[in-house]
Amino acid sequence: MQNLTNSKRSVPRLWVALIPILFLIIALSTNIYIFGSDAGSGSTQIILMIASIFCFAVAFLETGTSWDKTEKYMVKHIGDSTPAIIILFLIGALSGTWMLSGVVPSMIYYGLQIINPTTFLLTACVISSIVSLSAGSSWATVATIGVAMMGVGKALGYSEGWIAGAVISGAYFGDKISPLSETTNLAANCTQTPLFKHIKNMMITTVPSYVITLILFIVAGLVIKTDGNVELTTFTNSLAGTYNISPWLLLIPAFTFILILKKVPTALIMIISSLVAAVVAAFYQTSLTESITGITDNPLSAGLTAAFQSMYGSISVETGNPSLNDLVATNGMAGMLNTTWLIIASMMFGGAMEAGGMLQTITGHMVKFMKNTFSTVGCTTFSCLFLNTTASDQYIAILLPGKMFSYFYKKNGYDSSLLSRTLEDSATVTSVLIPWNTCGMAQSTVLSVPTLTYLPYCFFNLLSPVMTLLVAAIGYKIKTMVTSDDFEEETDIDVEPQVHEII
Repeated sequence: MQNLTNSKRSVPRLWVALIPILFLIIALSTNIYIFGSDAGSGSTQIILMIASIFCFAVAFLETGTSWDKTEKYMVKHIGDSTPAIIILFLIGALSGTWMLSGVVPSMIYYGLQIINPTTFLLTACVISSIVSLSAGSSWATVATIGVAMMGVGKALGYSEGWIAGAVISGAYFGDKISPLSETTNLAANCTQTPLFKHIKNMMITTVPSYVITLILFIVAGLVIKTDGNVELTTFTNSLAGTYNISPWLLLIPAFTFILILKKVPTALIMIISSLVAAVVAAFYQTSLTESITGITDNPLSAGLTAAFQSMYGSISVETGNPSLNDLVATNGMAGMLNTTWLIIASMMFGGAMEAGGMLQTITGHMVKFMKNTFSTVGCTTFSCLFLNTTASDQYIAILLPGKMFSYFYKKNGYDSSLLSRTLEDSATVTSVLIPWNTCGMAQSTVLSVPTLTYLPYCFFNLLSPVMTLLVAAIGYKIKTMVTSDDFEEETDIDVEPQVHEII
């Protein structure tokens, strides 16, 4: 076995590196054909795990990659996704307690009173943008304001794809340019670009994409015919008859917003906000908690039982309106278990691909096509999209191209902000459009809308990579720095050894 390993290549050939990708694409396509919308309930996870083993087998035959190395990379990738998994569970708790306490129902109730149906999509996008910009988190925005907007939009008669598209477009615009955002800081740090220089340079592509997005939602609001006015009164009456609706409940999201401004860690914000909402639910929604638990002789016991249940498990509320019943039903942390399994399975495949050198080989070969500004940005964009699809994680899709291509951008005289901007334009915003990516899985779970259902309406996310290519093609405000001759000798040591060999 040792002799066999010693005779292998140090890096896989390109066509070999593409075999696991082809296998995964065929397997996932077959899986969706057979299971349809239920593919994410377990079969996709198994496919990803099988693809991981298949990738290891290919890597072993080509480069002699050991199982120990593959397993270590899998564990590393799963470990790197742990913060996302923790946030995902906390989102489940937050969604459950905010619903049971009456926070989200109150937001829906008052939102229905003031939002014009014609401008709803525009309003949903703008509000999500403001919240995400302040919070620096698209996930937190979707889990709070996004859920409320889903309720308002459905009551107004909009389809779930349009509503989710407006919310996600706004949430990712704010996340992308917020100095508090993890991905914004990650893209700046891995390319050694000053944070606010990175944000300023992003405005060149981000603002046009956002303006076009708002125009599209304005036009959609004028064109789409809704029958929401018929259901509006029914929804508000059902909400008021089921929950104790009060503007005082809006102090909870206001308190949450203050914590965000104080730059409290996201996970801690969600824990505190969930606990506050749970206490409010236990003592303020007594009739509701008694009906849910069946405990009528001890209000405190009924309140605490329902509050805890909303955090960890399923809650069903009978409102007298079937559509509203589906909207206010929650699954708590338990509802995130299937998504967590999917994330872990995706990270296994990403780890196997990286351990075998597959990702490095594919990315390294793209360097050969970096002949001018457009091809350089184009290769980077494709790499980010490719990694979002195969590694299933936006952080990998930012970090790996950021590290691999940083040398070549500098060598060719491009300012680092061009690379950092391209990473955000292509990796950050497209992660939510891929069903098996961590972002796609999380947002579709929270909003209860399949990824492929909202994908066509996420205009900002779709336009961003197109805009970055367009700006590169026309050469608008492409910043340059030192020449390649001045830089080559200085930074040659920063290049990944595997990329050197591939080139």
